[in-house]
Amino acid sequence: MDIAGGDERGTTERVLTLLGLLQQRRVWSGPELADRLGVTSRTVRRDVERLRTLGYQVRAGQGVGGGYQLGPGQDLPPLLFDDEEAIATAVSLLAGAGGAVAGADDAALRALTKLDRVLPTRLRHEVRALSDAVESFGGGRTPVDPETLMTLARACRDEVEAGFDYPSGDVRRRRRVEPYRLVASDRRWYLLAYDLDRDDWRSFRVDRITEVSARTWRFHPRPAPDAATYVQEGVASRVYPHRARFLVHAPAETVRAQIPASAAVVRQRDNGYCEVLSGGAELDFVLAHVLLLGHTFEVLDPPELVKRCHVLAQRLLAAGKTISPPPAEDS
Repeated sequence: MDIAGGDERGTTERVLTLLGLLQQRRVWSGPELADRLGVTSRTVRRDVERLRTLGYQVRAGQGVGGGYQLGPGQDLPPLLFDDEEAIATAVSLLAGAGGAVAGADDAALRALTKLDRVLPTRLRHEVRALSDAVESFGGGRTPVDPETLMTLARACRDEVEAGFDYPSGDVRRRRRVEPYRLVASDRRWYLLAYDLDRDDWRSFRVDRITEVSARTWRFHPRPAPDAATYVQEGVASRVYPHRARFLVHAPAETVRAQIPASAAVVRQRDNGYCEVLSGGAELDFVLAHVLLLGHTFEVLDPPELVKRCHVLAQRLLAAGKTISPPPAEDS
């Protein structure tokens, strides 16, 4: 039994080595692969068939320029990385998750959590050192600490409680949460979590989180709100002292192109209209932003904003009357 087990492990290691070679170069001849693996060409052919059975599209060409090469398949099979490739991939994903790569965000973080599950411990300090040396300039998402982001991502993935310090007024308080999802906006990363001390759902800005730690205590996931919707509504309106709803006479896709997702929630309505939910320190500022969209609109809520519309309209009319009409042109 031990000999058979050893033969099986030897075959598995050889097939994985063959896969790594095929991923390194476009085309290998049969004799080249046999020489690198220390086997016969017949064994190479058998190992190629094993890879095909696992879903890898290995092509075999004849004649000059022919040989074995990996081709695209219907599904994405596992990839093999050496240490340098794993480090480079992890650092690139951290840059994408941190906002340095436009459009990468969520997909980069999902890929990073998968890589994190199998990344050898000996490589983690090298990934951290390299990620600290990567910066970007210009606009984009508020930078976050990679370790904080990864710790929270692991906690969400493994369904374990997390603790961290978070600002509340002028002081930082310890929060205990059941982390649910990380959500990327156009400007920042947010954590949607169930706050155990406040017994309710909360969203937290990841760039404000410090001293984060994940426990080994697993929790049973609660029925949760839609993460992206909850965070967007909180960012756009719930955190402000004043909130307002408008019916805008334009399609939702048109209005979404005019308003950042962090500034308002836009919902499609019938007849080509949309509903805009937004908030601000003053209702007049919210009203002015909707006015500047350039579409006909109606105030849905709150009632006092209707009165402000009349007051501001009269003020604008009065301002227009003080301007002298332009002189008539000579005929």
